[in-house]
Parts: sequence; structure tokens; C-alpha cells
Amino acid sequence: MYLTQGLHRAVQLTPDLPATICGDRVRTWRESADRVARLAGALRELGVTKGDRVAMLSLNSDRYHEYLLAVWWVGGAVNPVNIRWNPVEIGYSLSESETTVLLVDDLFAAYVPALRDYCPDLATVIHCGDGATPDGMTPYEELITNADPVADLRLGGDSLAGLFYTGGTSGRPKGVMLSHANMLVSVMGSVAQGGPAVPGGRMLHSAPLFHIAGLAAWIGQYLVGGTHVMVPAFDPVSVMKAVQEHEVTSALMVPLMIQALVDHPQLGSYDLSSMTSIIYGASPISEDVLTRAMKEFPAAGFTQGYGMTELASTATLLRAEDHVAGGRLLRSAGRAATHCEVRIVDADGNEVPRGTVGEVIVRGGHVMLGYWNDPDETAAVVRDGWMHSGDGGYMDEGGYLYIVDRIKDMIVTGGENVYSTEVENAVSQHPAVAACAVIGVPDEQWGERVHAIIVLQPGATATAEEIRTHAKGLIAGYKAPRTCEFVEALPISGAGKILKRELRGKYWDDSDRQVG
Repeated sequence: MYLTQGLHRAVQLTPDLPATICGDRVRTWRESADRVARLAGALRELGVTKGDRVAMLSLNSDRYHEYLLAVWWVGGAVNPVNIRWNPVEIGYSLSESETTVLLVDDLFAAYVPALRDYCPDLATVIHCGDGATPDGMTPYEELITNADPVADLRLGGDSLAGLFYTGGTSGRPKGVMLSHANMLVSVMGSVAQGGPAVPGGRMLHSAPLFHIAGLAAWIGQYLVGGTHVMVPAFDPVSVMKAVQEHEVTSALMVPLMIQALVDHPQLGSYDLSSMTSIIYGASPISEDVLTRAMKEFPAAGFTQGYGMTELASTATLLRAEDHVAGGRLLRSAGRAATHCEVRIVDADGNEVPRGTVGEVIVRGGHVMLGYWNDPDETAAVVRDGWMHSGDGGYMDEGGYLYIVDRIKDMIVTGGENVYSTEVENAVSQHPAVAACAVIGVPDEQWGERVHAIIVLQPGATATAEEIRTHAKGLIAGYKAPRTCEFVEALPISGAGKILKRELRGKYWDDSDRQVG
């Protein structure tokens, strides 16, 4: 299969059904297909060929939908840019991936001069906003109007479909290479097991489409047919208005979004009864928030997804019927999705008995092709076909997975992955810092927050706010420490490594979920 296949099906079956709703713009599948073919033609004229990376730095919109399909139509690979990164991080990803074409909306157009400095090979910047096109950029609508439509190359299978940059344990982002097959296997397996897509329904996209989970939800709805309702970014009122106005049937949300909705004082003022399917994941959710959400959306079946970018998103699913059963299952990440195997293993790769904590490993057709230009790191995490997640967990007798710790130093805050090494590298560049360790600690709002434990240089002084401001100059704001503590020394092992488990202990020992 290939990722443009659903577009051809939609044009054949429901050509006049709305494909996208974005503010006042409504485009049918027939219109969408024509625009995609023309944008693909424009990309070809710009020199995009098979496997070339085309980047998008934008909030959610109908043009994001067209970008994804047009790049695949012409045989290229999408490179969705994390909108929360700063220009240094974005520039690195564009340069490392040898991206020469970038689409950018109004909000991020101001980044372009800096990005050109960081990425001199960036030949073309396409302005896909609604405002005036800045100098040196090509207008999106003008490209589509002037280009001739081209035939779909229908590349699929193991062809590179996307490059998705994540935080890196080495302190730099890693490009996860996913094929058409990777993404289709993961999405179709999830849909088969009760994912959020509703045939003929309307899916709300408020989670960012650069994120693999948001993109997977988009693919799922697109495959079964229906309409995509675009919200530029999550805002509780905007979401509630969109659900009521467009009779939205399904949505993907991270727990932070769900909490913002159920806590909002205007929740009862909107008719949200059209919602029949909600999928959530990317970070832990409290039982209290989940229970309240299920009460506020009584017609909606809730599904939790657990996975990672390297798995084209999904490894396990906690289905709607599991949520209804309640009890201990609400603390579970669910069971292996239909498209994969999940095991819990010890340090030697041997499967451990049920109830024993070990590393979660996953195997299936959704395991990534590898990391871009990093065969050593690829070989370290994909062994004998099994993706080693770095997450610690155990499986009960019913095959339900429970995540209890992370083997890798990764923090999940507000649904975003943050690697402690990357934050430590930034904090350590402050002249007052002698040493630091970064950990995730429990936080009611964010699930986890980034917390820095710092040893200062002799005689030096610094405040938590100074450290945070300094870090934000080097990494995205969500990665910067939200809190800091200053200590005389860090606990060190005999091998000279910082004992982060000791540092985490006072924060996590009394927590039900040992994720730190």
C-alpha cells in the first residue's frame, strides 16, 4: 500500500464530502485531490524527486493536509518540524536531513532568516500563511494556481515516507525514518482494534500534526473516510466551539488537553454530545482526570495508546471496553495492538515472568527503518527485529502492560519527549554551573516537569529563573527546567556516573507510577 491510496478512494466514493474544514474554508475531496496534484507538480518543478525531504513548519491547517499528500504524491518524504523548537534546533534538523524545500506559515515566517543562516542549502521557502508573503518566499496559492497537476507516483511499501526528529540521548535530535508500510501497518492495526477513526465521521485535529501521534490519527481518519476539522493549536474554547459547530465525532488529545477541558468553567455551555471516540496518550493521565472526562463525554469511547515515534506511534492500546471495566485497568497501557508483538525482557534479552519488571520491546511491520545517518544508534535499539523502547514495565497474566519506569533518561512533559542529556548540555553552559543532573518529577498539570539539580561553581550564584532563561536560549522552552534545586554535590557511583535513581527517589517513591 501507499499513503496516497486513501485520497484516490475518497475521490471515487465521496468526491463532494468535505475533506477539510479550516476556519471558513471548506474543501471537498475532489477539490483537495486537485490541489494536491497541483502542489505535487509545483514541488517537482522545484526539483523534488523520489526520497527528497520536504519540511513543514506550521500550525495545523488544511494546507498541512495538502502538504503531506502532495509530498507523497511526488515520491518525496515529509519532514514535519516541531513547532516548539527554537531556530537552532530547527536549523540543525533541516541541515542534517539535507532539506532544500520548506513550507512555513505566518507565525513562523520570522524564523526564516535565521534558518537560512543555519541551513545554507535551503533553496526554497514556500509561504503557506494567509497574510502577505514576505520577501524571498514563494506564495503557496500562487504555486498551486500556476502548476500543472502531475500523476501520482504511488510509491509505497518500504519507500521512505517521513523523517521525524525526536530528542536525542546524545544531546542532539535524531531523525526517525518511517516508510509507507511502517505508518500504514501501525495505523491500520490501531483502527482494527478500535482506534479513534470513525468511518464517515469528523475528526478534530488540535494536537500538532508534526507529532507522530497527531499524524497517525489523521492517517486513520483519512483511510476510513470522513472529514478533517482543523484547529491551529489546542485551546479549550476553540476546541469546544469546533466540536459543537461541526459535530465532531473523534479526536486525539494528550492528557494535558483532556484536563484543560474538564477543568474549564465553560464546559457545560457547549454541546459536545457528537463525540463518540477519544484517543489519548503520550504521557501519564491521573485516574481522577480520566474518570471525570469519561463522565463529561458519556457517549465517547476512550482509548489509550502507548508507543513511540520509532514505532510509527502505536505498540499497545487500552480499548474502550477496558475503560468501562475500570479499576486497575485504568492504570494500564493496554495490550499489544493487532499489528505487533510486545515482550518484557531482562538485560540479556530474555523474556521475564508475568509481573516482573523489565524493558518493553516491540516487534512488527511498524518498526522504523532506522535513524537518519546513524547506523550505530539504530543497531543499538533495533536488535533481531525488536525495537528496544527504553521503557521499563511489566505485563500481567491478561497481557496488559503497565509502564513503571524509564530505562532511558527521557521525560514526558505535556505530551512532549524531553531527553535529560539535551537539557543538561544546555544548563551546563551557564558560567555559574559546575555540574547538573536533569530528571522528571511528578507534576499535576504536566504529568512530569523538567527539574534540574545543580552544583554551582565555587563562589558563584544563580537563580532558577536565570538558569531557565539561559536554557531557553539554547533549547525549546518546554525543555528548559521548570524548577531547579541547588546542592553541594551530586551522588556518584563507583563508575563515576550520577545516580539519578537516588535523585528521583524522594519525588517518586510515593507515586503510583514510577516514571521519572
